[in-house]
Amino acid sequence: MINFGHFYQQIAQGPLANWLEVLPAQMAAWQRDNLHGDFKLWENAVDHLPQPVPEQLDLRHSVSADNSNLTERQRDGIEKLLRNLMPWRKGPFSLYGTQIDTEWRSDWKWQRVLPHITPLTDRLVLDVGCGSGYHMWRMVGAGARFVVGIEPMQLFVCQFEAVRKLLGNDQRAHCLPLGIEQLPELKAFDSVFSMGVLYHRRSPLDHLLQLKNQLVSGGELILETLVIEGDDHDVLVPGERYAQMRNVWFIPSAAALKNWLEKCGFIDVRIVDHAITHTDEQRRTHWMTRDSLAEFLDPDDPRKTVEGYPAPLRAVLVASKP
Repeated sequence: MINFGHFYQQIAQGPLANWLEVLPAQMAAWQRDNLHGDFKLWENAVDHLPQPVPEQLDLRHSVSADNSNLTERQRDGIEKLLRNLMPWRKGPFSLYGTQIDTEWRSDWKWQRVLPHITPLTDRLVLDVGCGSGYHMWRMVGAGARFVVGIEPMQLFVCQFEAVRKLLGNDQRAHCLPLGIEQLPELKAFDSVFSMGVLYHRRSPLDHLLQLKNQLVSGGELILETLVIEGDDHDVLVPGERYAQMRNVWFIPSAAALKNWLEKCGFIDVRIVDHAITHTDEQRRTHWMTRDSLAEFLDPDDPRKTVEGYPAPLRAVLVASKP
């Protein structure tokens, strides 16, 4: 069973202590209500994983762990249990001989983001919509003191717990099954990441303000999201679907998004990266066997989605809270 007790102990003293006024009740409600029908299967997979002590551990250049003392039978058992947690979307991971080739090459995104941000050394970090936690471990590898992720999708929370267990039960990162709207105004984090979230929010400016309310004065927001080409007034409002996704509400140009951030009170706003999403970065694999980007693009014109909208373009913006 996923237990948040150690996390509570870690934050009892320090800038996140006030969170304990509401968090235990939220976690108790989550464990009591509305669990996914497959949650027990996922939880059992995590519970049955061994907890080896990594001889080799790399979080700086990858998320990988190994121990030469594991038998082939133990390695096969690890892979079988991790396959019970499919589909794996964010990664990749290399764990005791199991290569989890995820849908997204999240390491490529990290390589685009990392050169442009304030070094994470000794920083308290929040990752909003953290998924399986791949980027959280890379944040730890980049020197973060403590990383908190929030992720409402229960499968992804279980994937995070599985990886954490195989990394030796590393307590430098924690994933909580929450959405950003469930967080109080903590004003405690040195760095806040929101990557691949903004276009899923019905009210994007409210999302930006929620992110701002988690930062200390002088803290840094790292925002990565879908954008379109255009000037500072251009915003795409898709119909029922965008690239087969139902819950896409607003896709601004990077220039318009810069304006949104400044309107929300952020300063030193910079557009630091633009990148077209290619089918070698997001694709179907043996660990994610459902349709992926290749099926979401117009087969006759890959510059468009199947709905006729501009194909995915992503930008990274960095901003500071006064």
